[in-house]
Amino acid sequence: EVQLVESGGGSVQAGGSLRLSCVASGFTFSSVCMGWFRQAPGKEREGVATIDSDGTTNYAESVSGRFTVSRDNVMSILYLQMKSLKAEDTALYYCASDLGPCTVDAGTPLDWGQGTQVTVSS
Repeated sequence: EVQLVESGGGSVQAGGSLRLSCVASGFTFSSVCMGWFRQAPGKEREGVATIDSDGTTNYAESVSGRFTVSRDNVMSILYLQMKSLKAEDTALYYCASDLGPCTVDAGTPLDWGQGTQVTVSS
């Protein structure tokens, strides 16, 4: 059974930083594209960052230069380091696995975590 468990969300002031983690199990983590998505209240879910099995990354334009996605294939953990946070980054952040096309625009995840809330106050 695939399990994706996110952690690291919280409330921060604008300009602050957070690091999200996603512990994965039930599949061969090192072989698949992984990604982070987010959904703000009243908005559609959107891709934030993806990382392929070879380490190739892709970012949404809105977070490029501020967020960094990485993975630990030994421990099967996906990370999202978020810096210079803005109020518009407030959302429920989801970890996703096995995206197929490994981009924030075209990726269609096979499995999802339950999400971790990030709230940025201005």
